[in-house]
Amino acid sequence: MNVAVNWQGVYPALLTPFTADDELDLDLFEKNLIAQVQAGVKGFIIGGSLGEASTLTRPEKVALLERALKVGDGRIPTLVNIAEQSTREAIACAQEAEANGADGLMLLPPMRYYADARETVAFFTAVAQSTSLPIMLYNNPFDYKIAITIPMLEELSALPNIQAIKESSRDITNIIRVRNAFGDRFKLLGGVDTLALESIVLGADGWVGGLVDAFPEETVVLYDLAVAGKIEEARAIYSWFMPLLELDIHPKLVQNIKLAATLTGIGSEYVRAPRLPLIGDERARVLGIIESALATRPVLTPA
Repeated sequence: MNVAVNWQGVYPALLTPFTADDELDLDLFEKNLIAQVQAGVKGFIIGGSLGEASTLTRPEKVALLERALKVGDGRIPTLVNIAEQSTREAIACAQEAEANGADGLMLLPPMRYYADARETVAFFTAVAQSTSLPIMLYNNPFDYKIAITIPMLEELSALPNIQAIKESSRDITNIIRVRNAFGDRFKLLGGVDTLALESIVLGADGWVGGLVDAFPEETVVLYDLAVAGKIEEARAIYSWFMPLLELDIHPKLVQNIKLAATLTGIGSEYVRAPRLPLIGDERARVLGIIESALATRPVLTPA
């Protein structure tokens, strides 16, 4: 039985922990998942950019899905990220995720090939029609060079299982544009950590977070305060959080956030090549940001 996805609250884009031998560290993955549940997240997303999707095999993605479903225990929906190069492979991955119990999908536009609007709509349509799972489209032209525009959404709105958009364009006024065009047809989730509070204030339904992998409690409390309209309290946490959140908008966001999760006890620094762990001055700089934040960690008051 699938868990309903309501597209509200905090959804961590989960890290994929590895061992020193480059195998999945499923026990550490579970430890992080439990911390997320205890903090109050509303969903899991596995195999995204932070999850090192491009280096994972399909059996590994299934193993991560199975462990997340175990921890979610019928309470927390688990979404599988689909980020493939071909439409055929994207359909196969979507159907495999559904067959193995996924509750929903996050769907990126075609990877590597710079598809135009017609091709991108056809890609999304083909995947959506191949599965009954609810889908969140990932709008990130900053990194992936393909924008999901209002005219494209007009076509895609005919597909009932395309339900949400992860808005990572870094232009948060897109939240207003989509609301003006479609009302509540699509749920909107902010996807840029350094614009999280602004996105929620503008009406985003949720937050797909990165630093939540290391700081789940702070992330959830910040979101809850913002939704409750306690903006001054939210801003105080946001100000403390910002140097950490900036670690998410960097080419080495995976290494940065894995280091942060290591220091908070729910992750490790192991990454999969071609990525390599941070070293030298670069590691010292990131470590200094994390240690400074830990030394001034706020006392949290739930919203």
